[in-house]
Amino acid sequence: MNRQLSSEILSLSLEHLEMVLVTIAIAVLVAIPGAILLARLAGARRWALGLANIAQTIPSLALFGFLVPLPYIGGIGKRTAIVALCLYALLPILRNTLLGITGIDPAVRESAVAMGMTRRQILWQVELPLAVPSIVAGLRLATVATIGTATIAAAIGGGGLGVFIFRGISMVDTPTVLAGALPAAIMAVLADEVLEWIERRLSPA
Repeated sequence: MNRQLSSEILSLSLEHLEMVLVTIAIAVLVAIPGAILLARLAGARRWALGLANIAQTIPSLALFGFLVPLPYIGGIGKRTAIVALCLYALLPILRNTLLGITGIDPAVRESAVAMGMTRRQILWQVELPLAVPSIVAGLRLATVATIGTATIAAAIGGGGLGVFIFRGISMVDTPTVLAGALPAAIMAVLADEVLEWIERRLSPA
C-alpha cells in the first residue's frame, strides 16, 4: 500500500468518523428529550414511534435522493447526508430510552414520591440512572448502523469511506472497494465492542 493511498484512507476514515459522531450527537439530543416527553404522553407515543418507524423502512439511497431537492436541508454534500443518517439513528435511541423509562417498576416511583421528591428529581435521580443501560443499548445499535449506512453518503457528495466503495464499483476494482469497506467494518466492530463494554458496566448485576 503506497503512502498516498494510506493517507487517503486515513483522511476518509476521519471524515467518516466525524460524520458518524455528529449524527449520533444530534440524534441523542433529539431522541432522549423526545423519549422523556413521550414517556409522559402515552397518547402521542404510538404516533411518534410510528413516524420514526416509517423513516427506517425507506431505503437509505432513496432517502438521500428524497432529501437532496428539499430547500434548506437538501443539496449535495455532507449536510444532507447527516440529516438522513439522523433519521435512521433516531429510532433505536428513542425506543430504547422510552423502554428504559417506562419499564421502571412503578413501586420505585411511588417510593420516590413518598420521599418527597419532585418530578424533576425523580427524572434525574431515579428514572434516567435506571434507564442508562437501555439508553446505551440503543446508542450502540444506532452507532453501528450509522457507520454502515454512512458509506452511502458518498453517493450525494457526503464523503467518508463510501468514496472508495463507489470508486471501486465504478472501476470494477475489488481492492478499492475493500479499501473503503474494511475500515468501515473495523470501525463498526470497535464501536460495538466499546459500547457493549459500557453497557455491561452500567447494567445491574
